[in-house]
Amino acid sequence: MPKSVFRFLSRQPDTLELDGVNHILRLPRYSDFNQWHKLRAESRRFLEPWEPTWRHDELTEGSYRARVIRGKQEYNSGQAIPLFIFDKDGTLLGGLTIGYIRRGAAQSCMIGYWMGERHSGQGHMFAALEMVIPYIFSGLELHRIEAACIPDNERSMRLLEKAGFQREGYLRGYLKINGQWRDHVMFSRLATDTDPIRKTETP
Repeated sequence: MPKSVFRFLSRQPDTLELDGVNHILRLPRYSDFNQWHKLRAESRRFLEPWEPTWRHDELTEGSYRARVIRGKQEYNSGQAIPLFIFDKDGTLLGGLTIGYIRRGAAQSCMIGYWMGERHSGQGHMFAALEMVIPYIFSGLELHRIEAACIPDNERSMRLLEKAGFQREGYLRGYLKINGQWRDHVMFSRLATDTDPIRKTETP
């Protein structure tokens, strides 16, 4: 995997930023509301089949502010790290959350992500994974990353496999998605796994 440049500015927790070649990942801010609202609203039909049921106030400014506050609290407590994905021009592309961070004997987390419809299929999420995986293993010093996909979401499963994740099992009725309990396929990647991209580049 190409090395991604990332920096952790530790003076204030809300300044976490992963800075890559063409993308920036950082915590959501109140000032991102207009971009977030526009992208989520125009992508609603595209996203709803893969997400929990949208609330009636899903796209309101009040709901967004509560989301930002909750994200900061989870980050400060070490439970989760919600990140927005931007290109270098500052355009919001989507989001990626490092969630369910577990320490102790587990040393693991689970990732989830979404991409705006007009930005999908262009390699942005793969680039985000290239940035966040080294941060999880080196910055957070975790051992295991998990991700769960609905079996119908072939694009997401191909993305995870390309990023070095392996299929582990089938979870029945795992999460309530768009109003229905859906089966999921579990994927994982370990800190000790061979990087598939570097492996293909090795003579």
